[in-house]
Amino acid sequence: MKKYIKKEVSKDLAVQLHNKYGVDPLTASILIRRGITEGKDILYFLEDDRRFLHNPFEFTYIEDAVDRILQAAEEGEIVMIFGDRDVDGITSTTILCQQLRSMGLEVECRLPCGTDGYGLSIEAVDDFYKKNGTLIITVDCGISNNDEIAHAAELGMDVIVLDHHNPPEVLPGPAIIVNPKCADSGYPFADISGCAVVFKTVSALRFAQSDLYKQEICLLSAKSDGDKIQIDCLKIQNLVKKESVSETIEPGTVRISDTKLINFLQGQQIFVWNGAETTKLLKEAFGTSVEFNLFDIGAKIQQDIPQTHGLNLTQLSRLSKIAKYDPSQATEMDGFFNIFVTYINRQLAKQFPKNAKIEEEELQLVALAALADIMPLKDENRIFVKQGIRSINEGHSRKGLTELLSKLRLLGQPVNSTKLSWNVVPVLNATGRLGTPELALELLMEEDSHKRDELAAKVIECNNKRRELGSEAWNIGIKTAEQSIEHFEGKLCVIIDEQINRGVSGILAGRLVSKFNVPSMAVTIVEDTAIGSMRSCRGFSVTGFLDKMSDIFINHGGHDLAAGFSFEKTKLDDFKARLETLYKTIELTDDESEIIDIDAELPSNYLTPKVLDVIDKFEPYGECNPELNFLTKNLKIYDALLMGKPEPVHLKLVLDCGKTKWPAIFFNQAERLHRDFDKGDSLDVVYQIQRNFFNGNVTPQMILSEANPSK
Repeated sequence: MKKYIKKEVSKDLAVQLHNKYGVDPLTASILIRRGITEGKDILYFLEDDRRFLHNPFEFTYIEDAVDRILQAAEEGEIVMIFGDRDVDGITSTTILCQQLRSMGLEVECRLPCGTDGYGLSIEAVDDFYKKNGTLIITVDCGISNNDEIAHAAELGMDVIVLDHHNPPEVLPGPAIIVNPKCADSGYPFADISGCAVVFKTVSALRFAQSDLYKQEICLLSAKSDGDKIQIDCLKIQNLVKKESVSETIEPGTVRISDTKLINFLQGQQIFVWNGAETTKLLKEAFGTSVEFNLFDIGAKIQQDIPQTHGLNLTQLSRLSKIAKYDPSQATEMDGFFNIFVTYINRQLAKQFPKNAKIEEEELQLVALAALADIMPLKDENRIFVKQGIRSINEGHSRKGLTELLSKLRLLGQPVNSTKLSWNVVPVLNATGRLGTPELALELLMEEDSHKRDELAAKVIECNNKRRELGSEAWNIGIKTAEQSIEHFEGKLCVIIDEQINRGVSGILAGRLVSKFNVPSMAVTIVEDTAIGSMRSCRGFSVTGFLDKMSDIFINHGGHDLAAGFSFEKTKLDDFKARLETLYKTIELTDDESEIIDIDAELPSNYLTPKVLDVIDKFEPYGECNPELNFLTKNLKIYDALLMGKPEPVHLKLVLDCGKTKWPAIFFNQAERLHRDFDKGDSLDVVYQIQRNFFNGNVTPQMILSEANPSK
């Protein structure tokens, strides 16, 4: 029997969240129980505007990457994009390839096929060199390819690494590296997908089309503060804050040459909110002999954004949504900066109208990549996934994805993160697992709709084959799994069998984790190479564990919870011997698989279809944001029946909630009917709420996690 825990909620804190962010009491209590109480975190649950995405130029070296790509376009160079075989790598390759080709570049795309290992290979570098290639861009890989990148440099080729995997102790070089997990990345959020890194790079390339690229701009505000004048200046470049100065001037007592302003403002484009008022105050501060070259951007902004008309900077800062969630952004200069960025983005959208539609389609792929790579659904990942799903549900699914959704019978019905994760992601992933990722890449890039339809059918065939291989691998692995776990004292599960298809080793490792709740490895042999996947749980980092065997591996890399590796078959005994020592260092957190955290206890009269509004508010669900768990007591069983074929192993209840009768599915619990409870009894139930789509009708239903007779 599963245990459930309902954490206490501070009423004062709930009132604060309600007053500050306008959330209803139920939403406030859920946020608190989930530890989401800081404005900067709440923002990504309540907002979904792209304005809240981080600026790509916050990456330390993204400007270098942009400049190198622009140089390649200018000089007509040949570029190779080298990606990975999974959804993240395929979508990354798609987005970057289409952008570079739109810039007139000759682009070759290459993914690991057949028995190729993970990451950039010496063979790929040599092949590209023979074609007179000069620039290699790795996407969703490359951060661990030290030897291959050094080899490319020896041949006179440049390399840009667009990756998100955990970096090794020694970074590859020489290369331009854009990776949020690198210590010097400069980026404020580390856990984005490889596809998101590419999306950021492509966004930066588009910004580079404008006259604002690399231009330094200074925002200046001046206001009277009693008998003194406060002057604040902010220098920005590529819409990123660079540096600032503030001076408090007593009129007639200080020359401008004696302040920090003289060097800061020299040679700058100076933008102000109210030209006449600012000029007047600057003359009061420094006299009429000092000339400032000011541009009244406020007048332009107020004309373009009517709701700002007639407001001063103090009033403007109070309207800032960003300041609402982050008090550190509540100064007048912050308000000026935020509205300036909004205005510039609106102007760029008018100047380059095609970009909006392209980015909408790209965000669908970024959403898929986030779900496929199990990125934590917090911070800007929530906006990526929200925007991508919304675009699909509004009928704007991109080419390739439309055909796939159609064949999966999902076209025309609402999809969410769960449906995409369970129905679309595995199908696209199957192509890479079977060594043919180019099928998925072609599907997403093909212009001819008839060919896309054929490719979608082939992709689904791959998935059917993947299922067969996955079942075979499970039958192989499950035989020795329990023995392995016992051998490694409940800390590790290791399956080594050359009968396992390499394409499903990751699936097998993941299923073993789900079954036994311990870190698991699945290793197979392909010719002279051992290839393995590792999946983790309970707070254990697999990349750190694998790093301790780096001297054995040909290559390895991944995330904290999922990684891959390979080594020469001749080192298999060394590998096994190392595991005998290293498993003892594994430390796991407590097994919490039998504990359910309750997000809210709902009274029966609250259970109406309107509760779906709260469910939707916390979408998308996934990593770090599981579906909401509710508790309701004393619900009478109105009806009960058994479900399932060929054996009725599931239970369907209809629960009397007063105003409404709710269907409730209790999987694999058919034997409890007539034994633990019966029709007419009352139950305390723990459940999730989902929408059930049937014959064009949409109804809410409960998915029960636990049900016990009411006391």
